[in-house]
Amino acid sequence: MQIVRTIIWVLILFAILAFSFFNWQPVEVTLWDNLVLETKVPALVIIAFLLGLMPMWLFHRSVTWSLNRRIRSLENSVKSSALARRHEPPVDGSPPKPAPVTVDKPVESTAKPGDILAPSDGADG
Repeated sequence: MQIVRTIIWVLILFAILAFSFFNWQPVEVTLWDNLVLETKVPALVIIAFLLGLMPMWLFHRSVTWSLNRRIRSLENSVKSSALARRHEPPVDGSPPKPAPVTVDKPVESTAKPGDILAPSDGADG
């Protein structure tokens, strides 16, 4: 992805340089009746582009900032509610009882000594 981004930036830079080379003529911009700005066409176009881009870039940054704040707020609320549920006492007020421990009893083999199809524990062969 980084190579694609680099290629795009190189193409944009090449386009700006080509535009600047072929349009390097002076222009007069009248700001007020007695104030005239003499500049080159590429400088005027680049400044106009940046002036148009700046409000949208600032809007994008503000939306990104507010969404990041909202995400952090929601993550913190989920974390705090999960921790509250984890340490929540039981409803009846008594301390939690440990689960009963069950121990399995060994099963006695009912197979006849000569029965080869009966399950064996591997001790007799």
